[in-house]
Amino acid sequence: MSNKNFLFKQFVIRQEKSAMKVGIDGVMLGAWADVANASNILDIGAGTGLIAIMLAQRNLTANIDAVEIEWQSYREAVENANNCKWKDRINVIHEKFQTFVEATQERYDLIVSNPPYFTGALQSPEMQRTVARHTLLLNQDDLINGIDKILTDTGRFAAIFPYAEANVFIAKASMQKFFCNKKTNIKPTPQKPVKRIMLEISRVKQNFMENIICIETGSKRCDYTSEYKNLTKDFYIKF
Repeated sequence: MSNKNFLFKQFVIRQEKSAMKVGIDGVMLGAWADVANASNILDIGAGTGLIAIMLAQRNLTANIDAVEIEWQSYREAVENANNCKWKDRINVIHEKFQTFVEATQERYDLIVSNPPYFTGALQSPEMQRTVARHTLLLNQDDLINGIDKILTDTGRFAAIFPYAEANVFIAKASMQKFFCNKKTNIKPTPQKPVKRIMLEISRVKQNFMENIICIETGSKRCDYTSEYKNLTKDFYIKF
């Protein structure tokens, strides 16, 4: 399998031209987001289509829309969706999220996003990668306002952010009367600080749940923890 393709247990992701390749963030979110009782799912910033396909594998009845603005990523997301066994339930849309929100009549039980998150970092000289990684075209306010318009009353939004951006997002979402009900702190190893946070918000306040996942044990490179393996074992071939 060449590095142009990433092989999972039940599907293959082609990533030759997409700005953002398959990474730990996307795989963790796709495995972590709660898909229970979700009939309509939306993936914001679909990239290669990885998360949309993972959610289709985990929920065998939901219809999934995936919105992607960057052209090359959109084309590969379409190809990847069409080549997977759940293709009849995945619809990839080439559109800016803000435009999509204004045009759609759909309401979603679950919305997921591995959003652009670098708000102050040096931008990549490659525009395609800059669009994928920075908040130039989708900032947190637009993201929250869009979610507010198209999420069902009992629906959930799940995302993964760097540590600082996650806490800013939670604070901004609370101003729109969203509650953070679930939070998973992600550490590269037990000895290192939290680098990422997966969070779930909704309009319905529930008992708050928080935990920590360490990706590697820290004893040697690629020695993965049992909790990381358990989360992703339905997807990674090596687990």
